[in-house]
Amino acid sequence: MSEIEITTDRTRMSLDTIHRYLSEESYWANGVPREIVERAMANSLCFAALDRDATIGFARVVTDYATFGYLADVFVLRSHRSRGISKQLMNAVVAHPSLQGFRRFHLSTRDAHGLYAQFGFTPVAHPDRHMERLRHNVYRSGLLRDLA
Repeated sequence: MSEIEITTDRTRMSLDTIHRYLSEESYWANGVPREIVERAMANSLCFAALDRDATIGFARVVTDYATFGYLADVFVLRSHRSRGISKQLMNAVVAHPSLQGFRRFHLSTRDAHGLYAQFGFTPVAHPDRHMERLRHNVYRSGLLRDLA
């Protein structure tokens, strides 16, 4: 078993692998165009799990680097699961010097509550105070073309 490296160096991350996973396998970004993934990465602090320089896991944080962070797009390729890689990714995220002291660090998940709880994430304390503007199937609806 090889040693997994976690990096924030975007030049070492495979956009092809990240886009393929998000657009074809994820439930939250299915159908996302490559250009959107590329722009999201350019405007986020990204983390990749590398196995012999191959991208096998990913996470990104959208942040103002002062008060707030939003953890998004966390995944480990199916072929590399059950090896503790998601925990390695999360350890790197929560320990990163630029992500300390936030008042709120937020995320959304359908099925990984147990993982995130290990890193101090809890259900929203006051769900009545949180709102969202959610557009289902935005990547498939043509809305992005209409906005261009």
